[in-house]
Amino acid sequence: MANDWPQGYGYLPLDTVDSTLDEAARRFDGLAGPTWITARRQTKARGRRGRAWANPEGNFAGTLVLPKVADPAMAALRSFVTAVALDEAFVALTGRSEAFALKWPNDVLLNGGKVAGILLESVTRQGRLAGLSIGIGVNLAHAPAPASLEPGAVAPVSLGEATGITVTPEDFLEALAPAFARREHQFVTYGFAPIREAWLARAARIGEVVTARLPAEEITGTFRTVDEAGQLVLSTAGGDRRIAAGDVFFQG
Repeated sequence: MANDWPQGYGYLPLDTVDSTLDEAARRFDGLAGPTWITARRQTKARGRRGRAWANPEGNFAGTLVLPKVADPAMAALRSFVTAVALDEAFVALTGRSEAFALKWPNDVLLNGGKVAGILLESVTRQGRLAGLSIGIGVNLAHAPAPASLEPGAVAPVSLGEATGITVTPEDFLEALAPAFARREHQFVTYGFAPIREAWLARAARIGEVVTARLPAEEITGTFRTVDEAGQLVLSTAGGDRRIAAGDVFFQG
C-alpha cells in the first residue's frame, strides 16, 4: 500500500468471500487492531435490513474492523465518521467537491445518485459490545440495476460512468484509509461535534422536505439538522421530530 497508509491499521486483501462483514466476524478474535478486510468478489453481499447488495467486480467491497469499541452510542456515530471520510476520498480522487453529498443515515451521493453505502454491525462477546465492523460498498465501475430498489429510493450510479474517471478498488482504499484514520482520531479526541459539523456541511437536501420511513410510520417534514446524538431532526406541523433510525426518501 501507499506510504501514507495509517499507522496501526492492518490490511487483509482477499479474493472471494461470502461477504467482508461475515469474514470480519469470523476473524475478529484474531485481529490485533483496526483492520481493513477487502474482497474482489462477494457472493452474499448485503446492505441495511438484510437487503442484497450488488457487488460487480471492479467495485469496492470492504469492511473496517474496529476492536475495543465498547460504547454503543459512540459506535453508532461511526457511520458519520465513515461518511465524511468517504466524501473526502471521493473529492481527493476526482477533484469534484460539488458533485458529492451525504445522505442520512449512511449513503454518499454523486450527482444525486447513490454511489456508496455504509453498514454497521456490532460484535458482541458475553453479551457486551466488543467491537464494530463497518461495511462499505462503493460503485466504482458499475451501478446495480435500479429494478431491485424500493419505490422512491435513490437510483444507484457509478463513479466511472458518472465522471469518466477510472479508480481501482486498491486506489480507492489508499485514499479512504488515511481519510478515515484522520477523522477517527478527531472523533476519539474531540467527540462528535467536529464530525457533525463536517457532515452537515456536505448534507444532501438540508432545508428541504423529505420523508423518513420507519417500521410503523412515515414522517414528512423539513430536514432541519442532525442533532448531537446523530438523530435526524425534521420540522413537521406537529413540531420537531427526532429520528434515530429509518430510511429517508426525497420529494422529487
